[in-house]
Amino acid sequence: MKQTPLILSIISLVAVVALGILHFTSNGSGKNTPAGEAAETSAQPGAIVWFDLDRVTNEYDMANDLRTVVETKVQSISEEVNRRGNKLQNDVNKFQSDLDKGLLVRSVAEQRSQKLQEQQNNFNNFAAQKQQEINEEQQVMLNQIADAINTYVQKFSEENEYAMVIATQGGILSIPVVSASPELDVTDAIINGLNAEYVKSKGKASSEPAEDAKTE
Repeated sequence: MKQTPLILSIISLVAVVALGILHFTSNGSGKNTPAGEAAETSAQPGAIVWFDLDRVTNEYDMANDLRTVVETKVQSISEEVNRRGNKLQNDVNKFQSDLDKGLLVRSVAEQRSQKLQEQQNNFNNFAAQKQQEINEEQQVMLNQIADAINTYVQKFSEENEYAMVIATQGGILSIPVVSASPELDVTDAIINGLNAEYVKSKGKASSEPAEDAKTE
């Protein structure tokens, strides 16, 4: 019997998402002071101050907590995609082996080939859906971090009456601040303020159920 050609291509399974993109940079070793303590700054009202955004995102406790949550979800989804992909690949390998050995009549081979094509289409749709979920999770996480930092920096700037607050990031050269006076660096103050507010928000959130229970 002439073998029925297998018109089926299995996509190479790759990671659903690179976990590294969830990290802004490698963890820094900044000189942050304990949360809740005010970091002294020598910048005067009306000054143009700056902060290291890389350090803030690395040392901001809420950002690290959110990254951990998202990474856990990514890992779980990636494992499920890999499991389904491996099963599909095994089914295809078994079918091809049976074909090579001449163990299938044409009608059965065609039925199995069609079924495998449907499985592949379902798998491709599943993988694409999970990729979209990961993209959305990551974007929401980034939005939450950015909103929290922006809100605090606005408040920080108003309270200290600074003329401008500039964010700088590393690389070959720090951008946009290539050179600036250390006296105008308010990174520590922003990190400590953000972490102090995060601690308060977590404490408030944990106490709300108890307060609700009392009112009942």
